[in-house]
Amino acid sequence: MTAYPHLIPEIASVMDNTDKERIHAMGEQRWIGYPLAKEIINNLESLLVEPEKPRMPNLLITGESNNGKTTIIEHFVKQKGSVTVDEEGKTVRPIILAQSPPVANEKRLLISILQHFLTPYRESNTAGKLTELLIHLMKECQVKMLIVDEIHSMLVGSSREQTMIMSVLKGLSNELRIPIVGVGTEKAVLMLHTDPQHASRFDVISLPTWNMDKGFQSLIASFEKLLPLKQPSNLHKAESVKLIHAISGGNLGNVHRLLRECAKEAIISGKEQIDKEIIQSKHWVRPTKGVRSLFR
Repeated sequence: MTAYPHLIPEIASVMDNTDKERIHAMGEQRWIGYPLAKEIINNLESLLVEPEKPRMPNLLITGESNNGKTTIIEHFVKQKGSVTVDEEGKTVRPIILAQSPPVANEKRLLISILQHFLTPYRESNTAGKLTELLIHLMKECQVKMLIVDEIHSMLVGSSREQTMIMSVLKGLSNELRIPIVGVGTEKAVLMLHTDPQHASRFDVISLPTWNMDKGFQSLIASFEKLLPLKQPSNLHKAESVKLIHAISGGNLGNVHRLLRECAKEAIISGKEQIDKEIIQSKHWVRPTKGVRSLFR
């Protein structure tokens, strides 16, 4: 039996390391498959194998900033988007995960996607030529899904520019017969209303902040298994979990940051468990609204 039954085996294996190494181990991203995250992954997996047709289904994943959207997407891409080589020696990229440009700009969006291919292109080319090249490359690499993260950023721009951006995405979906997945804040839904056809093509899944309920308690219990502390903290129990929820606001990224900081303090202080005093001392970790967090 492991000496640390309150930890997952991967974390228990680092417990003989130095304090500094244990603290460093907390910086590695690890997956917590809570129910809504699994539901989104299942939706993405279904879209990835959707039979080709003229009107492909698309998906928009929305949620408060710093609430775990990108973590879910990156986990999905890691699981299903590995780059391989087919029998003819051609590179296969089943999923392209592109970052939205900071403003609604057709060419900048195309270039953001083109950067994922090891092929030269001229930024001075027209949007039409860049689109032709992108379609060719995506067909060559057998792309099955395009994901655009931070898609709400493209709300910065005129309504005409936003309409052109959505037309580009619709055109790629139609020409390649692949699903488009957008990821962004709740405001991203406004992108769909630039044209009624866009809204009808996208399903929307919202990733809300967590309520103070049994689901949140289960989440905290899962997080605790990832904290390299020698003693169990029982964070899911009433007093601690209510305090964690109050400080984090139910925001997943805030929870992550808070518990990492608390665990770090528990290691440095020698307590080796997170108590009420440590949690209360970390009330400052909750970021102010509008400030982008280190954890999404």
